[in-house]
Amino acid sequence: MAIDLTAFHFLRPLWLLLLIPAALLPFVWLRRNDMRARWRDIIAPHLLEHLIVGDKTRARVQPVHILSALIALGAISVAGPTWEQERPPFDQDKAPLVVVLELARSMDASDIAPTRIERAKQKVLDLAAARKGARTGLVVFASSAHLVVPPTEDPAMLELYVPALAPELMPRDGRNAAAGLAIAERMLQKDEAAGTIVFMSDGFDESRSDEFLRLAKASKHQLLWLAIGTENGGPIRRANGEIAVDDAGHPVTGTFDAAAIRKITQAASIPLASVRPDDDDIEWVQRRAQVYLEAAQESKIVPRWKETGYWLMLPILLIALYGFRRGWTVKWLPVVLIALATASVPNAARAASFEWLDLFATHDQQGRWHFEHGDYKRAAQRFDDLMWKGRAQYLAGDYPDALETFSRMNTAEAYFYIGNTLAHMKDYEGAMKAYDNALALRAEFAEARANRDLVQKLIKDEKGDSDESTTVKPDQIDVQKTKSKDGKQVLVQGQRPSEEAWMRNLNTSPAAFLHQRFAQEAGGGP
Repeated sequence: MAIDLTAFHFLRPLWLLLLIPAALLPFVWLRRNDMRARWRDIIAPHLLEHLIVGDKTRARVQPVHILSALIALGAISVAGPTWEQERPPFDQDKAPLVVVLELARSMDASDIAPTRIERAKQKVLDLAAARKGARTGLVVFASSAHLVVPPTEDPAMLELYVPALAPELMPRDGRNAAAGLAIAERMLQKDEAAGTIVFMSDGFDESRSDEFLRLAKASKHQLLWLAIGTENGGPIRRANGEIAVDDAGHPVTGTFDAAAIRKITQAASIPLASVRPDDDDIEWVQRRAQVYLEAAQESKIVPRWKETGYWLMLPILLIALYGFRRGWTVKWLPVVLIALATASVPNAARAASFEWLDLFATHDQQGRWHFEHGDYKRAAQRFDDLMWKGRAQYLAGDYPDALETFSRMNTAEAYFYIGNTLAHMKDYEGAMKAYDNALALRAEFAEARANRDLVQKLIKDEKGDSDESTTVKPDQIDVQKTKSKDGKQVLVQGQRPSEEAWMRNLNTSPAAFLHQRFAQEAGGGP
């Protein structure tokens, strides 16, 4: 391993001060155990030489030398010798990604089993699952385009809406990908990270080519295209599984306009691939999204110096083993006292305060590693950062603890997750208030506004279905911090919907909600 001596330095040089006692310790020990020095003032020197027994046979290497070597090597290791840089393992989030999914009538074609739209929906969920800890959003389009889920790290949001998607939800049929691109661009325009927009469609409306090319060339984000369908197309199936027929009784066939897709992707320099039955298409999107993010932010990355002191652990262990020799004595009393003091600490407290990994990584780095690998419960135990700790508790389904953690912060993101947590706990009124607080702190918070609209719709449906009149309003929900019996801060609600009320909310159909919202946005509804 080549060492660049010009860049060699120590990350924590103050630990090198331990080299001073390590060097002085043998001299202090030898002086303390020098028989001549101890008896020189009492016994005549010419007699002292004949009275000292065993001095000439003393071993050259003593336990004190081993101890000094261990202190010196330990000090050098902890001081952090380094001479090269590396990229931080957790310094960048994954690239934000928006899927723009076609919901034209032709997507019900069954040439891709079971149908094109069902395969595409599964790909959306697979892509979100593969992007743990990254933000994924969803836009759908036919003749018009509509936002379904803004970029979010919560896969449950996609899992709620994606299964309900169907071409029947769209006000009018069409393949207006340009409208979908415009919505995706608006969602990502305030994001500093370089994002990726992935189209999934079986065709393209060439009358919109000029508009699409203008948006595509002005975009700072990467565009990808996944085509879905076969050359000969296939019969369109209805929601009940029957094959659709026209007025003449002929089966309706869903076409696959590969030529139009190829033409627009070539004109806009968009990488093109096909939806596959395996995961190669998901890996293709993931790889390109991450490579694009890294290339776009290469100049912004702040590298760190690579720790190399851990290589000294091997000689430290070998020297320590050499100390276990017959005839050598060690004063174990301090070690025993420290061990007994440590043993008296409860295991849970000791585990929370120190682990061996703490020598190599901070608690937040350890938590992020567990977070990236999907172990959210373990990640929550390691995080010190409140936002990351709350997110880990939230994704682990530990909603009460997540609520307590988020309530200790006064930021838009914290109120957003408080709203999400209360919504999962079926407290929709409290969630509304939390989203209002998030929007009060950040007016352009698209995720909070979208979730608020959904919760508001659920509350309206509840009031419309109920025979009972109620005076509970969102602004009457008293969301405040208080202390529980164990001293923790928790969120309490002044009024909560009854059990029957939130059971009715659970029966609200996401498909009906999306159909009504799409119609209103397209100007085809009230």
